[in-house]
Amino acid sequence: MTLHDTTPPRPVIRQLDEAAINRIAAGEVVERPASAVKELVENALDAGARRIEVTVAAGGKRLIRVADDGCGMTPEELPLALARHATSKIDGSDLLAIHSFGFRGEALASLGAVGRLVLTSRAAGHEAAAIRVEGGRLGPVTPAALGRGTVVELRDLFHATPARLKFMRTDRAEGQALAEVLRRLAMAEPHVAFILRDATDGRDREILRLDAESGDPVEALGNRLAAIMGQEFRDNALPVDGERDGLHLTGFAALPTYSRGAGVSQHVFVNGRPVLDRQLTGALRAAYMDFLSRDRFPAAALFVECEPHLVDVNVHPAKSEVRFRDPQAVRGLIVSTLRAVLSGAGHRASTTVAAGTLEAMRPGPASAKPPAGDAGGLIDEEDRPGRAAPPPRIYQMERPTARAMQVARLGQAPGMAESSFGFETAPPAMPGRLPGTEAPSARVEPEAETGAEALPLGAARAQLHGNWIVAQTETGMVLVDQHAAHERLVYERLKRQMAENGVAAQALLVPEIVELGAGAERLLEAAEDLAGLGLVIESFGPGTVAVRETPALLGRIDAAALLRDILDELEDLDASTALPARLDAILSRVACHGSVRSGRRMRAEEMNALLREMEATPGSGQCNHGRPTYVELKLADIERLFGRR
Repeated sequence: MTLHDTTPPRPVIRQLDEAAINRIAAGEVVERPASAVKELVENALDAGARRIEVTVAAGGKRLIRVADDGCGMTPEELPLALARHATSKIDGSDLLAIHSFGFRGEALASLGAVGRLVLTSRAAGHEAAAIRVEGGRLGPVTPAALGRGTVVELRDLFHATPARLKFMRTDRAEGQALAEVLRRLAMAEPHVAFILRDATDGRDREILRLDAESGDPVEALGNRLAAIMGQEFRDNALPVDGERDGLHLTGFAALPTYSRGAGVSQHVFVNGRPVLDRQLTGALRAAYMDFLSRDRFPAAALFVECEPHLVDVNVHPAKSEVRFRDPQAVRGLIVSTLRAVLSGAGHRASTTVAAGTLEAMRPGPASAKPPAGDAGGLIDEEDRPGRAAPPPRIYQMERPTARAMQVARLGQAPGMAESSFGFETAPPAMPGRLPGTEAPSARVEPEAETGAEALPLGAARAQLHGNWIVAQTETGMVLVDQHAAHERLVYERLKRQMAENGVAAQALLVPEIVELGAGAERLLEAAEDLAGLGLVIESFGPGTVAVRETPALLGRIDAAALLRDILDELEDLDASTALPARLDAILSRVACHGSVRSGRRMRAEEMNALLREMEATPGSGQCNHGRPTYVELKLADIERLFGRR
């Protein structure tokens, strides 16, 4: 090599040692303490455990202990359990026939490579034994004391790879992440008890306790979701059950008026495995597209069950993503089933609407500071499960005076209407109004409709400020936003007409040529579906598409931008809602302008006709933007508001 020779030396291929291989594998499988908890709890579930207790310290960075009452392992199996690619869950003959959470046999070996791990287990008919591994080095198998099941204790996670510790978040953040992992796993196993404890600084504080649920699967799942997502979710969720092409969808989906500000309440499971799949969550949002604005997210827990050969779970190191053989069938099942469930709910709105109304009506300070220790309001009260209800207000009534008692007795005597009780008679009404006063904007309607109070939305009794309909039911009252309600009714009517008559298309005098490159072929595959929506396209050479017709409802549009939006969704989700969403947006705008305007006075028969149509129209409980169209207050709630209960 000369002084001026800058050629780098040729790299030499080397075989890595077992410790390095395990640390690399741990980097893929174990990203943070929550990943370790996930792997260990899944192992416990695969072992048939009915009670799983997790203890952590310092957010899992110092200690993770998972104890279960599963089938356990024999002393001879302990060293093999810590070897890479050693598992009892598959035999290797068919990697698509996977019926368990784990199947790679990497978790324990990876954890032992980056931390100090002690594995203690006892199988039925055998003595308990333990084995220790530190930095990938196995110790001998020793006798131990254990009743049944398995205990995995992992200390000082990533002590063998200290650089990884620099990327860890705070103890609080890591603890919240592993608690969320445990909650998601608990959703899919309602008949299993889960306990999470915090042993930081010698404490033994119980963070989470989920007792095993009993009863049929639907009831058990509903109770488990109530314990995790809150009773409000359970009260406002609809049971989901649909089947198509060997796929079965179950779970619970909340009413649109129970929407959230983020997607944190969207949980999807495939064969009991929690997954974060954009196609599945995209299908969930598409099902609610008619009911929610873009900045609101539905709340749901959905479970897709299918034969193992229809889904590939071995496409992600953490097994958090899956790949279906027919993704369109899964998407269609989710969208169609959820839309049918939401339509079946009719005019129903979430109970949180009435609760929020009552809370706003209660007397109290205009603004209250958050209580001490509430992190300045960082924890959203609407997402805090099991939060305590505010104590009822106590109205202290003083003992009445003798004069008041006398007036009360006179008031119960005949002729009380003619008596003034000794008080001065009110002066007669003035013919003119005082300066600056206005006539009250309210009208009271006679009780014309007999028996209407027994109907869900009752009988109209009054109209306030030209926009609010007050109806009386057998158990309370209903306050309706007449514009929002009629807007939804007109929108649903327009959608039915479009579905029956099709989407009218307008031919372009000069076809618009759009260059899409390699995506043109993908878009042309969907040409038939797009034509049914009024968008007619055809090939115009390599990578180029000609737009011949566009939906007449959209008027003049930027066809190139529309095609690119559709193509992006096709490539990302294997389906597109861009064009249907635009058509629905136009129908919504037409419905808004064609509905009863705020300020219009309605007759009693018009108001009652509106209430009857709301009862018969699916989705009428919320407007086109997801806001409630009515609020129902029960008599018990009103009495409580006035201190009568």
